[in-house]
Amino acid sequence: MNSVASDPALIGLDWGTSSLRAFLMSGDGEVLETRYEPSGIMSVEDGAFETAFEGLVGDWLDGYDVPVMASGMITSRNGWLETPYQSAPAGPEEFANALVSLTTSSGVTINFITGLSTENDGAPDVMRGEETQIVGVSAQGDGVFVMPGTHSKWVTVQDGRIENFSTFMTGDVFAALKNHTILGAFIEDGPVSDKGFRLGVSAGLDGSVKLLERLFHVRTLPLFEKITKEQTGDYLSGLLIGSEIAAALAGIPETKKVTIVANEELTHRYEVALEIAGIATDRASANAAAMGQFAIAKSAGVLS
Repeated sequence: MNSVASDPALIGLDWGTSSLRAFLMSGDGEVLETRYEPSGIMSVEDGAFETAFEGLVGDWLDGYDVPVMASGMITSRNGWLETPYQSAPAGPEEFANALVSLTTSSGVTINFITGLSTENDGAPDVMRGEETQIVGVSAQGDGVFVMPGTHSKWVTVQDGRIENFSTFMTGDVFAALKNHTILGAFIEDGPVSDKGFRLGVSAGLDGSVKLLERLFHVRTLPLFEKITKEQTGDYLSGLLIGSEIAAALAGIPETKKVTIVANEELTHRYEVALEIAGIATDRASANAAAMGQFAIAKSAGVLS
């Protein structure tokens, strides 16, 4: 392995349901190069994960004798290698001890980072991939993190370890309501409506326990021209996000600041929504997954 800190020292794979990102990292954790393919695990035909892997980073493998880390849904039942969940609380050391290795037919060893499980209100909750991102961004310090998306995750970190987390199906519910209920008839595509979104957030924050009732307002507000059809989609988005935030904060009392781990669009939406809720925000690094893979590799002794 190269002893020069700026030379390539690690390859990381963030392999999810719909996409694959690969990182070439230096000995001090700097991301030297990033590659992307829309070849998530569900689009890899006949389980040809090795072919997809070598197709994306084969030249890196030929050029550098460095270890490989992988995280995300690639370790799920539908992925390359299913791994058991690590139980919370957990941090870099626990994930390092739970690594599962696989050697490809060409002799490359891949170290798979497993997912994380917890239990709230008598029911289990799980994540795969997000735990690695949180390990990366929690280097900024302990606190509360939100990971918006199809299944939003709210995560608490204490003493550098993930203590607990909760999942909210906000993105899935938005898509289902918009595309498969009467509410969709009142939603027209148009420019992003800050007004509609803010109205929805306020309604969600104020009445999260009345969400099923408030959802009907997505129909009645445009029906009586209190908002336009072009504003209705953002109102629905705000209503669901506001309800999510109210419920999440109720479970994490005295929260003053939340770090957002998301793309630019979702980060902005949650910044606006959390500002309305009176909560300060930080933005996480876009390379959170790579940072987490590097930290776990260091803890495991994969890197010298």
